[in-house]
Amino acid sequence: MTPWTQVYSPVMGNIFISALVAALPVFVLLGFLAKHVKAHYSAILGLLTCLAVAIFVYKMPAGMAGMAAVHGALFGLLPIGWIVLNAIFIYDITVKSGDFEVVKHSIAGLAGDRRIQALLIAFSFGAFIEGAAGFGTPVAISAAMLIGLGFRPLQAAGLALIGNTAPVAYGALGSPLIALAGVTGLPLDMLSAAAGRILPIFSLIVPFWIIWTMAGRKAMMEVWPACLVAGGSFAITQFAVSNFHGPWLVDIIGAIVSMVSLVLFLKVWQPKTTWRYEHEREEAHTEKVEQPTGKIVKAWLPWVFLSLFVFVWGTPQVKTFLNGGTKEKPNFLMGYTVKNFEIPKLHKMVIKAPPVVAKPSAEAAVWTFNWLSLTGTSLLLAGILSGLVAGFSFLELVKIFGKTVNRVKISLLTIAAMLGLGFVSKSAGLDATMGLAFASTGALFPFFSAMLGWLGVALTGSDTSANVLFGGLQKITAQQLGLNPILTAAANTTGGVMGKMIDAQSLVVASVATNQQGEEGTILRYVFFHSLALAAMVGVVIFLYAKVLPANWMPQVPAAPAVTTAPADAPAVPAAPAAAPAPAPAK
Repeated sequence: MTPWTQVYSPVMGNIFISALVAALPVFVLLGFLAKHVKAHYSAILGLLTCLAVAIFVYKMPAGMAGMAAVHGALFGLLPIGWIVLNAIFIYDITVKSGDFEVVKHSIAGLAGDRRIQALLIAFSFGAFIEGAAGFGTPVAISAAMLIGLGFRPLQAAGLALIGNTAPVAYGALGSPLIALAGVTGLPLDMLSAAAGRILPIFSLIVPFWIIWTMAGRKAMMEVWPACLVAGGSFAITQFAVSNFHGPWLVDIIGAIVSMVSLVLFLKVWQPKTTWRYEHEREEAHTEKVEQPTGKIVKAWLPWVFLSLFVFVWGTPQVKTFLNGGTKEKPNFLMGYTVKNFEIPKLHKMVIKAPPVVAKPSAEAAVWTFNWLSLTGTSLLLAGILSGLVAGFSFLELVKIFGKTVNRVKISLLTIAAMLGLGFVSKSAGLDATMGLAFASTGALFPFFSAMLGWLGVALTGSDTSANVLFGGLQKITAQQLGLNPILTAAANTTGGVMGKMIDAQSLVVASVATNQQGEEGTILRYVFFHSLALAAMVGVVIFLYAKVLPANWMPQVPAAPAVTTAPADAPAVPAAPAAAPAPAPAK
């Protein structure tokens, strides 16, 4: 089988018409979801549409397109589905043991106000889980906790999704930025600092946004001091750690500072009124339930185990050990915990072409079965340990796990189909076509660079994947337009975080965590405006950095010569003289 080179303007040689055709699978998927069609049917229809466009419009060999779908489905099940399954397993254990009731009362002891609970769980605690694991884990855990606390299912899902935005660029110990540095060749410390000069604005805004969405403007104004403490403490920490340390611990340190600051603040301040849902009985929340300290500690152990296991599993040293060490220093696990499978008919058979990349390059297609080092495995072990501490036998835990599998099986199929759609889109070049349409916006590109990141995450479900997908394009376009490539690359990852709440994977995770399978379209309608509005705000901030604010407010690298090599079907982007680099700020 001969390699196949991607084309980016297959329809009449016009990038914008081609982009509309490339967007058809997304329109089909989101359109059917919005019409209340079950998510797995919507995903399958979207995948079939994507295959048809790839094969008949982009002329991708059918065998390649089919194997791209298989590759995406495998990735959807492992690692994404494995995380979702075991996150829900832990939650089911705590419900079965009765410990979640104790957790619920202990949180109510801190703050019976639903608004404060939303700040603690959806924003601060969710940011901690994002920093340690990412890949859907924070949405699954935060939404499950909110629903257990008594939040309405739709709001529990929506608030968890909105809260899981500003921390995403530094998620999974900085994985998105590390990937961005790898694909662009730009310095990691500068990219970390650049994102850390954009996102703190939104870290401050998002807590206010969550409460306004949940309870309205007037109710938000009643708790503005708490929103300011939660968001402000996280934003300041996010800026400091990202600029003076690096991307690895930004979310974890920021989340801890945010949670501790808010809890301490609640010792000296409480809202004048306690906000509750209309359907909740007054007496159910005025009655204080006293619990022994030992019982409270025991009830929180599953979440302590979860945080500890996820954090440890995410450290590079532990991950390397669990994967069998390195070639130079293998350990006793070498060869047993990691298997790499090259996808037949796909691996090194798809050629990416300029201007998406600087020079033609073959795309690797490898599925890694690293069962022990997966985040989902850490969740499984945390669940087993939690169950044993709660007094369950191994047989009882197996039964609980079986019920969890049965509960999420359709959702796992949905995730597999949606990731299949994303991988076909990437392999065929559909997403690159849409990206090039954004890149052709000339003077407005700083704004649309953020929207390009938003599109990438909405399509792939991952800020890391979006950075790999569009990071190189952002850098090349910046060089052609005389812009700072550090800024446009950072725009990709910071704009991308706002697409996290509407990607299909996150919608399914949220629906499973809140027991709303089949209501993914309802959740999508709930969060879509928030996603688009926040992404546009990121675009405005990027535009101000590029066109209005002093150049030395953003890290700079010496500008490279404009890239002029492009295929005949690619849109022409006029090269502009490279701006003289401003001195990099001291770090």
